[in-house]
Amino acid sequence: MNLKHYRYIVIEGAIGTGKTSLARNIANRLNCATLLEQPQTNPFLQNFYSDMPRHGLSTQLYFLFQRLEQLDTIQLQQEKRHAIVSDFLFDKDQIFAEVTLGETERELYQKIRQRLDLDLPIPDLVIYLQATPEILLKRIKQRGLPMEKGLSEDYLWRLTERYLRFFHVYDQAPVMIINSEHLDFAHREADLDLLLTRIEQMRSAREYFNINE
Repeated sequence: MNLKHYRYIVIEGAIGTGKTSLARNIANRLNCATLLEQPQTNPFLQNFYSDMPRHGLSTQLYFLFQRLEQLDTIQLQQEKRHAIVSDFLFDKDQIFAEVTLGETERELYQKIRQRLDLDLPIPDLVIYLQATPEILLKRIKQRGLPMEKGLSEDYLWRLTERYLRFFHVYDQAPVMIINSEHLDFAHREADLDLLLTRIEQMRSAREYFNINE
């Protein structure tokens, strides 16, 4: 599997699409480092899931400053020429800001973000996982994390729609768009093999992968 020219791979998609599992499995297969989101360290997240309008800004700001620390990590890895797989795109906070924040809070958040003058790394490849909100809600219930009990299908619809709009215009890096509803990268090695083969065969900046093809 010749994927050596992909030094920085990002897995993205709404909650429940399997980003973290896929990131870990690709990293294990390619013998490279991972850079993972750390939602469990966000002290506002549990309250956010139960009352989004009240806790949206504090949750968003915590993740923003967590990203600053993670920027240091990825810059160090890149300086050492180490390959890395991440389960988030640094630009994703724009998606969540539009979904979770009201207009006034969103304007404040954007002012803070702009003042930080972030120098965001550009991936060599983005793998965007898609699934319907119904499938996402089913997966979230199956994994049974207590803090996620308050997630509604309406929220997942809004989040999924915003992801679609974001990646419709995203052109910073090549994108492999995957319908993940019938794929299980965590437990079926054949699915992972098929995906890596498709990535290796990519010839354009935007390609689609569906198991039903």
